Amino acid sequence: MEFATTINAEALAIGKQQLETRNQKQRYTWAILALVVFLVIIDACNDHKDTSPYAELLSRAPYATLTDSIHQSPTNADLYYRRGMLLAKNNNNPPAVVDLTKAWSLNKKETYAMAISNIFLQSKPDSAISFLQEALKLLPGSIPLNMNLVQAYAGEQRFDDALEICNTILAKHPDQPAVLMMKSDLLDQKSDSVGSMKSLEDAYQFAPFNEDLCYNLAFKYAQGKNPKALTLCDSLLRNDTAERKGEPYYFKGVYYANTDNIPQALSYFDKAIEFDYTFLDAYMEKGKIFYDKKRYDEAVKIFQLALHVSATYADGYYWLGKCQEALGQKDEAKLNYQRAYGLDKSLTEAKDAGDRLK
Repeated sequence: MEFATTINAEALAIGKQQLETRNQKQRYTWAILALVVFLVIIDACNDHKDTSPYAELLSRAPYATLTDSIHQSPTNADLYYRRGMLLAKNNNNPPAVVDLTKAWSLNKKETYAMAISNIFLQSKPDSAISFLQEALKLLPGSIPLNMNLVQAYAGEQRFDDALEICNTILAKHPDQPAVLMMKSDLLDQKSDSVGSMKSLEDAYQFAPFNEDLCYNLAFKYAQGKNPKALTLCDSLLRNDTAERKGEPYYFKGVYYANTDNIPQALSYFDKAIEFDYTFLDAYMEKGKIFYDKKRYDEAVKIFQLALHVSATYADGYYWLGKCQEALGQKDEAKLNYQRAYGLDKSLTEAKDAGDRLK
């Protein structure tokens, strides 16, 4: 009986120990579950909390409504795009890039990639190149993205790379006037005036009513003493029934100045100014004619008129200084050379002229 009692006591003790162990395990399990639930709740809360370094900005108007919508629908790419575009519109480019990049990560839409690259093109052409190269792996047929890459290459002086893309696009889509115009600009950078003109003429065949294209082509004709300038300008004037711009008259003036028909040139520069009194190029070309003819007093009056239109026009001060120097007014000339260089540090001829006058 004693032996049986001992066995029962030991069994009871073992049972109690096993029960306590099970209870400890259950308490541990419940503790783990509670921790998991707590972390899930915290994570859920964080999903609705903007941890961006721009959180304070994004919580204010005009972004607050979109920010709230993003908290409710954090995978909606269009919401990030809309907020990013609004930020960019208000010159908040760093947070705009963050939003637009998030939109692009959620949905590889051409529109989102264009928005990102447009911002990079403003100040970071190297970043634009890197981004566009990756984006074009996903959207290789995108003409807008390729055109932005052309601009990025041009911004980095990589003209051959830019021309290669233009030629690739035109091989598949020869009817793209915008690409042809870009090609013309690139060929100008490479001093290929013949190729540049040919690209503009090709573009004109597809877009004869594109104003910028017509102006570029008319100016090139005028500079090259090509009488096609007059025909194209007459066409522009016939179609300009509402705005009455001065550019066609200016291009005619350039043509006649280059072909040494000075009375006609002066007449058309006057007409350009008559239609647009702020047309600085027309004032300058007219003043240069008087300077070349050694009619310095008349040239001075023209350059002074140009400076009356724009008191910060560096070229106006430079040419006014040249006239004054020719008239023997060295102190006035030196002062205007210094003004010109002060306004435009690339105008080194003004600095040299000022330094020359002791």
